[in-house]
Amino acid sequence: MQRARSRRRLVRACLALGLIAAGPGAGSAGTLTRAQVEAQLPALEALAQRAVDAGAVPGLAVAVVLGDETLLLKGYGLRQAGKPEPVGPDTVFQIASLSKPVTATIVAALVGDGVVDWDSRVADLDPAFQLREAYPTAQVTVRDFLNHRSGLPGTAGDDLEAIGFGRDAILHRLRLAPPASSFRAGYAYSNFGFTEGAVAAAKPTGRPWEAVARDRLFRPLGMTATGTTHAEFLSRSDRAALHVRVGGVWTAAVERNPDAQAPAGGVSGPVRDLARWLRLVIGNGRFEGAQRVAAAALAQTHVPLMARGRNPVTGGASFYGLGWNVEYGRHGLVWGHAGAFSAGAQTLVSIHPEAGLGILVLTNAFPSGVPEGLADSFADLVFDGRVGRDWVQAWGAAYENLFAPGIAADKAAYGTPPAPPAAPLALSAYVGRYANAYVGEAVVAEADGALTLTVGPAGARRYPLRHFDRDLFLSFPDAEAPDRPSAVRFAIGSDGRAAALTVDALDASGGLGTLARRD
Repeated sequence: MQRARSRRRLVRACLALGLIAAGPGAGSAGTLTRAQVEAQLPALEALAQRAVDAGAVPGLAVAVVLGDETLLLKGYGLRQAGKPEPVGPDTVFQIASLSKPVTATIVAALVGDGVVDWDSRVADLDPAFQLREAYPTAQVTVRDFLNHRSGLPGTAGDDLEAIGFGRDAILHRLRLAPPASSFRAGYAYSNFGFTEGAVAAAKPTGRPWEAVARDRLFRPLGMTATGTTHAEFLSRSDRAALHVRVGGVWTAAVERNPDAQAPAGGVSGPVRDLARWLRLVIGNGRFEGAQRVAAAALAQTHVPLMARGRNPVTGGASFYGLGWNVEYGRHGLVWGHAGAFSAGAQTLVSIHPEAGLGILVLTNAFPSGVPEGLADSFADLVFDGRVGRDWVQAWGAAYENLFAPGIAADKAAYGTPPAPPAAPLALSAYVGRYANAYVGEAVVAEADGALTLTVGPAGARRYPLRHFDRDLFLSFPDAEAPDRPSAVRFAIGSDGRAAALTVDALDASGGLGTLARRD
């Protein structure tokens, strides 16, 4: 659980990196021609093939759009490592947080239709929803949630999703999370805050978010293979598996069902479909001669509302709008967003709005520097005529380095028990039922001389516990990194039994991982 939580937090940090600084430059915004772009497509294709051949990812797909034209749709490599089926332009990928700008477009469509406003209060749209404090609960808007400035901690709800809770239960429990900052005063990238903003925006339609997404964007644009549920993804025979490295080899080891946070991370689709959405965004809501989304409503998604500092790879000044990163860098203005599942997906959209140029890169592995690296390289090619540095390597190092310190720290802390370790109490002293309002019930049981911890709805997750020192035990819950430990700590009461336990993996949001004994 600790590993899964840490990886999710690091993925959010990766996404905070995730806009490539690119824009007008030597090609000059507004003067970029089709010939200039097409002249660089062979080099982009060679870079993509080289990434696959070098083992940077098992497979990827790329789309390039200029204005209302799609100039490239192509797949490279394999849908699943070790199997022969190739990636093509119709291969469906889970796009992770690239879902956010797609969702922002859907909400913009509702705003343009007059169904909702960016500044509609969630309290009016979804009265049952609450944050911890009364004032933010009463005032938080759709804009606040899609801009990640509600004060909600970025981790809130992710831990509950990891142990099997569904969307409704998670959104209900967000009222228990202590704020990470004052309302509208800080930026905290929150999957479930974003999800609530989208779900609330859809409430006036009387229809679920998934139906609104399908009917307001996917069907009108002819995005026939795009969906927002895991079942839809699994129904596609031409789909890309998720891959992580196991023993240095890309392995399709883990599935990821993101239904609970579908607006924030649950969209799946092929580059052929997503290129149609990209044309709509570049066209300011216009697609194939018709204004599908009101331009004024869509333009609000690209307003830089919250500063996020400098992009640590490209150096660009970075901001967040509504589901979009807005960055000013070596080639000027860019809109975009990265997506990543630590279970094995990494994606990117990058738009140079003044030039009308956009690129999509979808991959079936994590971590790598391929999506950002290809997009940065292509920007250099188009605007400068040459690639300025090895961007795939630079971005790959950035992603890898985000994981190394946390892994090393956990292994240093818990890799070797004290010599000698303090003996535990009789295991029966730890056995029992524990609970709090956020996590629900946890059960510690003894079997064959060892403890197990069961958490989640209907005992959805069960973790063996290994003794470390006195009342501290370790779990190893993440299939992606089975050797990374996570602490489970018992507090002993006056009766000699555990009175409470703290599960580190569930304790990222203000002490919500401490559960009191209930029997």
